[in-house]
Order: sequence, then structure tokens, then C-alpha cells
Amino acid sequence: MPSPKGPPELKHLDHVLVTPAAIKRRIAGLGVQLNHDYASKDMMVVAIVNGALIFAADLLRQLSSPLRLDCLRASSYHDGTKATHEPRIVDQMKLDVRGQHVLLVDDILDTGKTLAAVAGLVRSKGAASVRTCVLLDKKGRRQVPFEADYVGFDIPNEFVVGYGLDFNERYRNLPCIGVLKPKYYAG
Repeated sequence: MPSPKGPPELKHLDHVLVTPAAIKRRIAGLGVQLNHDYASKDMMVVAIVNGALIFAADLLRQLSSPLRLDCLRASSYHDGTKATHEPRIVDQMKLDVRGQHVLLVDDILDTGKTLAAVAGLVRSKGAASVRTCVLLDKKGRRQVPFEADYVGFDIPNEFVVGYGLDFNERYRNLPCIGVLKPKYYAG
């Protein structure tokens, strides 16, 4: 039976950067912004999975505009802690984005390469508009000139996990955003 203090992986964190309560409040705020901005538009949400899965699910519950949902899978880390090369689109969207107002949802804007590539792909398929919403923005690692339209939290250049973010597919289930102790990813 799990400990009442939360998942055992919490002990792997150096410190908590964003609490569950802060995440919940900020997602509600993002929902208000998005409901205002998309009030007269049908929107299509495209979640970049696996990382954005938890964030996208909670964000969708805040939205009142009619919407369609699709997912795509992009990868740039490949079992490491640093983006090693250009992002790969591993699994394409299934819905047609032509003429749609698309909101791309991702867990973190880091180097900018993945979101820039995905936004370019969606634009090339004829979307009426493309905006981006990220839970975390790590400006200190940006390698391409790309900014998200909606940001949950600006964070420092630390290795974070939880609330969908992972290291080697672990820690996604943590209810907070935490900085992983180096001994769990170094070496």
C-alpha cells in the first residue's frame, strides 16, 4: 500500500519546485485565459505525448469552448537528460488540422526545437492558427527563437520531473514538479 505521504519516488527529489496546489491554481488561470481567447472559435487541441498527457488532461477540464483533441508523439531526449539531436515526430496526428484553430499543449519548452518543429508541421498542414501552451518554460536552455503563447511557470535550468515529466519514463506520476537528485540520473 502506498505511503500516505505520496509516491515513494518523492524521496528522489532534491526539492519541490512547484507544488500540486500551485499547479492546480495555474491551470485554472490558463483555462480562464484560453476560454477568453477562444470564446468565439472552435479549437483543436493537440497534446504532445507522453509528457503533456497529465497537463493536457487537467487543462482540457478547464475549457468551455467546443474542441477536438488529437495527440502526436515527438522525441528529442532518447533516454538521457539532454536533447541530443533534432526532434523526431514519432507518431503523427490523426485529425485534419486544415482550417482549424490549433492549440499545441506540451509539458516543457526547453531548447524550443520540438515545439518549433511541431508548430511548423501544423502550420504546413493548413491550420487557421497555431498557438502553444506549456506547463513549464525553461528559457535558460533555448536554442531556437521560440516563445510559447501561454506559460504555466517559468523555471530555472534544473532537471525536473513529475506531473508528466520523466527521466527514463519514471517519475511522471509525481503530483508536483521537482528537481531530481543527480544521483538518480548521473552516471
